[in-house]
Formats: sequence, structure tokens, C-alpha cells
Amino acid sequence: MFAAGQAVDGDPETPWRSAAVGAQGLTLDLGYEREFGGVTLRWAEDEQATRYTVSTSSDGRRWTRLREVTGGNGGADPILLTETAARWLRLDLMDGPGEAYALNEIEIEPLSFGEDATSFVTAVAEEARRGLYPRGFHGEQPYWTLVGVDGGGDSGLMGEDGAIELGRGGPSVEPFVVENGRLITWADVGVAQSLMDDYLPIPSVRWTAEDWTLDVTAMAEGAPEQAALYGRYVLTNISNRTLDLTLALAARPLQVNGPVQFLSTPGGVSPVTRIDWDGRRLRLGEAFAVTPLSAPDAVTAATFDAGADPQSLIASGREASHSVQDDTGLAAAAMTWRVTLAPGESRVVGWAAPLEGALPALTGAPEAVLDGVEQRTAAVWREKLDRFDITVPDEGQRIVDTMRSSLAHILMSRDGPNLKPGTRSYNRSWIRDGAMIAEGLNRLGWVDVSADYLRWFTPYIFSDGKVPCCVDARGADPVPENDSHGEFIFLAAETYRYNGDLDLLRSVWPQVRGAIGYMDQLRASERTAENRTPERRHLYGLLPPTISHEGYSDQPAYSYWDDFWGLLGYKDAVFIAEALGETEAAARIAAARDEFAGDLHASIRATADHHGIDFIAGAADRGDFDPTSTTIGLSPGGEQARLDPALLANTFERYWTEFEQRIENRRDWDDYTPYELRNVGPSCGWGSGSGRWRRWTSSSATCGPGPGTAGPRWWCATSASRASSATCPTPGSARTTSARRWTCSCTTGARPWCWRQACPAAGWTTRRAWGSEMCARPGAP
Repeated sequence: MFAAGQAVDGDPETPWRSAAVGAQGLTLDLGYEREFGGVTLRWAEDEQATRYTVSTSSDGRRWTRLREVTGGNGGADPILLTETAARWLRLDLMDGPGEAYALNEIEIEPLSFGEDATSFVTAVAEEARRGLYPRGFHGEQPYWTLVGVDGGGDSGLMGEDGAIELGRGGPSVEPFVVENGRLITWADVGVAQSLMDDYLPIPSVRWTAEDWTLDVTAMAEGAPEQAALYGRYVLTNISNRTLDLTLALAARPLQVNGPVQFLSTPGGVSPVTRIDWDGRRLRLGEAFAVTPLSAPDAVTAATFDAGADPQSLIASGREASHSVQDDTGLAAAAMTWRVTLAPGESRVVGWAAPLEGALPALTGAPEAVLDGVEQRTAAVWREKLDRFDITVPDEGQRIVDTMRSSLAHILMSRDGPNLKPGTRSYNRSWIRDGAMIAEGLNRLGWVDVSADYLRWFTPYIFSDGKVPCCVDARGADPVPENDSHGEFIFLAAETYRYNGDLDLLRSVWPQVRGAIGYMDQLRASERTAENRTPERRHLYGLLPPTISHEGYSDQPAYSYWDDFWGLLGYKDAVFIAEALGETEAAARIAAARDEFAGDLHASIRATADHHGIDFIAGAADRGDFDPTSTTIGLSPGGEQARLDPALLANTFERYWTEFEQRIENRRDWDDYTPYELRNVGPSCGWGSGSGRWRRWTSSSATCGPGPGTAGPRWWCATSASRASSATCPTPGSARTTSARRWTCSCTTGARPWCWRQACPAAGWTTRRAWGSEMCARPGAP
């Protein structure tokens, strides 16, 4: 038996060892009352306690039991003790496999270790072999794509390495392969991602090892009220010899949505306290279940204490356990299939999980079931996504594919009529996102969805005419964001321009009129004598400061973003009033429009003078550079003719210069945001594709593998849609047909997001659009 101090001397070669097994205790005086987030117990080999408790005390007399461990498997035992404060720590050891207990070291962990379950698992993953946990828990940026049905509300996710999340905030199913006794993870193979036909929302991940490949595909099928998620796994022998492999599908309490995500639906851990296998279905708590399409050879469930990591769960040879209860919420299970493959042979395994409602009847071989799901799902999405057509050179096909994939993501993200910019962090309906998404849907032949959204959102407008910035399950958000009013009116006008539904337009006229009245009051509050003084005249007549622009969340600003949207609201309200025959209202709103336009353009010039700048500021009070915000004044704002030509040109020439500097790493910068796609119109006319799964994210890290808060924001896709379609001539009226067709010329020039090729035929010329050379047909303007 060794002194207790040897367990905390920092030397793993000097363990504390008990005199015997059975009931033994170890008490540590930490010297003073300390705050900590947990402890890590490092046991000597085969001398661990398999059952013990952890207690703390502030005085060494009154003890509080914080944790009971059962089924401990030795090695390192990390213990989560969130926000614990104590001077004394006691271990009561009750059972073990050896003749004594031996602890190489006890480590007191900082508060951050136990801040929450996600922080805890991240700390555990830091010590684990890379690949045993998803990338996000290893400090790397995880990427994923959406898997769902049109309008379904809930959806799955597929991670870049093949894990499939079973629903919003839910656990995931992650593949592993055992070869010659070694557990193979995503970190041990080559990984590639693809979409069916390069644009359908049926994503796949391929693992390529030396002798075999594993293809993982995720699909969702059904109606919004009854939809199912499917996972397919095809293990193929690409060697010239017979292989004995084990395919393991681990159901883990980890989301595909990464641990750094924190808005609305935080990513990271998805607690699973109970797992049950009934011989047909694997239940993960009350909300989730996975039904394999062929019987696995073994199913093993484990608590975190007993070893729920893939190495312990799959490759340790432990006895099967079909039901576990784990109060840590970190239970996991694995279904395994032993496979013998001749050269060139494949084996298909699959599962189904409900997204909404009950699963359909699933009969037949897994291959037939999954092939049928894939064929039906592909046919449904082709019909939805092929309603528009763009003829482009080969170099532009990826842009068309991206537009179609983004349309699918928009449709999958909506909850019935509710258009949302995302399904996790952005699982709310902002009117700015909804209005711009609706505009993109109109362009792509989906005006009925826009009309449904207009009907759904309108009742949430406040009685005084204030348009809420967003709506969620709690109702309308009262936080003032002064772009909202113009965006709602724009939504109403654009919907009518495409569908011509006068009855719908008339039904929302009271709210349009109310929003105009509310903006009149807002503008009047800034048309004051104080704002006519030299120090403040550049603020005169603007909409009051708000935080609608995300860059101004630190402090409300006089954002021209708000004003451009507000002015567009006045313009569209005149259009609506005239369409409805409301001539008196049209005249009154037109007068207010002209007054506001005069104040706005005077402010833009005065702001440049006030701050000594030669570009259009993002906010009048800040004099900041924000061309991405300024683009709203151009499209859809339509203010090109009234904006100061020199300020306008300088704005986008500076943007382009700095963009090139970022590309060439000639300036320091942090993030690229695809909001910048709005600059494509004034800069070139075409935008770049999104990446491996053609998904537009709202922000991404500059360089390196570190994690950031990247997440989908589908109005970025709408900006791409506008950038792509607006530069292509459209036969007939631009707003009268649901079958959209564009024919796009090539472009030339050195700018990266223009196609780099010569004009295709004699007689074609080049023209410049904000410094970009673009090919034009003979006689084209």
C-alpha cells in the first residue's frame, strides 16, 4: 500500500495502491477549496475499480456523493463534475478485477473541462486517437449537408466523413470497419463526397482503403407528416484476394452539427440516457430509433463508464449487452456485420429511421429496398429542381448544379409555409431571409411557396404596423430591426409580380399600409432640428439605428442597409397601391418615397464628407466600408441612377482590389462570407460554387483546419441565384412564367469568378461591368 499523495504527485510511475480489493477508500486534501469541472482517474493496468463513487466535502466531515461509476473498464476514467467547489475529494472503491486497486494519477480538471457535456466530450476526444470522435471534437472544422423532404420541418444531416444525424439536435450513426483486428475510422482512409447527378440532395461519402471501399449514402423519402431517413452502406472488395471484414455502425450521442455551433440548436452532444435493442429496432432514448434492414450479427450497447468509445465498443471483443441506462447521457451502441468478400464483391447494409410519423413497411432485401427509395427520391427531386434551365458553357455547369442543390436545401429547410434560413442555428423565420429566399424561389419557378410564406407571415405583424424581424414557436420577436418593414412590402410586391394574385395582394394591403405608416413615424423621429446641425446633418431623415445588420450587433447603427430596404418598401408600396386602384394612397406614399429618397441620397453624400471617405458607407454614423450591404441599394433597390457615380465606383473598385489581395494573401483577414456573393452583380455577374456539397454557408474560416461557426444561411443561395440568373437574358417577361430558362454567354477576363475563356465566335465583343470584361453577342447593349 502506498501513500495517497502518490496519486497526485504528477508521476504516473509512482501509483497509489490499496492493500486489497473490496471496500477501500482514498481521501485527498486538495489544500484549499477549489473550483473544478471534473477529475480524470488514471488506473494501473488491470488494477482499476469497476464500481466506485466520487464524493466531495468542504470540511472533511460532511460529504456529498456526486457520481457513481459502475462497469468501469480501466485506463483513463474522465469524470464530469460540472461547477464543483470543494477542498476534499474521496473515492469509495467497491469492486475490481485484480488483487488491489492502483491509481497512477488523479488529475483535477479545470472548470472548462466540465462546462457542459459537449465541453467534456471535447476534452475526452483530445486524448483519443484521431478518428475515434468526429472532426469537430478534434478541433477541426466539420462540414455537413442536409437530408430531408420538401417542407418537412425536421431533417437529418450527413457529415463529410459519413456520419448521419437522425434529426435536429439528435444522435448520429457513424460507420467503422474492422480489418485484421484493427478498427478503421475516417482518419485512416481517403474520404470523398458527392451528390447524385452532381445536384440532387442525395449525398454520398466514399471511404477508400488499400483493399476496399465503403460508400455511404443518405436519403429521405415521404411527405412532411410522414417521412423517413435512410442510410445505405456498400462495402466493396477492390483487391485481388478474399477479405474478411466487419462493418460496424455506431449509434452515438453526438450530433453531426459541430460542437462550436451555439445558436438556436447548439451542436455537439445529443444526450442518450437509454438504449434498447429488441431484436428488430435499436431505440435511442424516447425520440430516436434505427431499424436495420438486415439482421446484424451482433449488437452491443454500453454506458460511458463501461467504454462507449468505438474502440471499446467495437474492437474490444466484449460481451453483447442489448440494454443500458446511463445517467451521463453518453450511452452508445454498435451494430456489426461480419462480411467475407471475394475480389470485386460488395455487401449492402442499410437502416431506416423516422423523421416524422411511423416508418413505412420495409420488406425485401436491403439492396432492393434502398434502390427503390433512391429511385423514387431522385424522381421527386428531379421534378422539383428541373423547373428551370440555364444553358451555360461546361465551365459554368457547377454553378447551375449549385443553384439546383441550393433550391433543394431551401425546400428542405422550410417547415410547411414557413421559410427558414436554416434548420439548426438559424431555425427561425427572419423576414429578411424569407423575403430574399422567396425572391429566389420566384426566379426558379416556385412562386406558390412564396405566396404561402406571405400568407403565413402576415398575421404576425404588430397592430401599429411594425414588422417583426423574425418569428419562431414563441411568436413574433419584438426586437426592432428597421430593414424588416421594407422587406415585408418587397415580399408582397414580388409575389404579386410573379403570380398576379390580386386577391392575395388585397388581403395583405392593410399590413403594407401599416408598415408604411410605421416607417413614416420612424423617419419623422430623425427629421429634427438637432439632425440639421453640421455635426449630425448626415443622419437627417434616416431610419433610426438598429442592429438589423449583423455587423452592428455591438451597438445599433444608422445602417444604410435599413434605408435601402425602407426606400424599396416605399417604391413597392406605390406599386401595390396602384395595382389595387388605391390612387389616393399611391400618391401619398409616392410623396413620402420621394422625400425619403432625397434625405437618403443627401445623407450618403454628407456622410462621405463628414468622415472624409470616397465610398458609400455601410452606416452613416460609422463611415465604415461595407459594399456587401451597399449592393441592396443596387439590387433589388434599383438606386444606381441616383447614387453618386464616383462614390459608387470607388466602393466596388475598392472591394475588388481588397478581394484580390485576400486571394493572394497580401492582406490580413479573418473570414469570407458568401454574403459577398451580392457583389458579383456589380463586379462581374457570376459567382463561384459552394464546395463539395454545393451548399452556401454564411461564414467560413480563412485558412487552416480550425473550427468556426460556419452554417447554412439559404439567402446566401438566393444571392447566388440572383448573381447567376440576373445576367442571363430571359425569353419573354421575367416575371410571368414558372418554367424559367436562361441562356448565358461566356465571360472573359482575369477575375477568378468569371469563366476564363475566349469569346466563342467572330463579332462578339467585350463590355465592362464595374471593371469586368464580359462577352456580348453582336448587337447586344
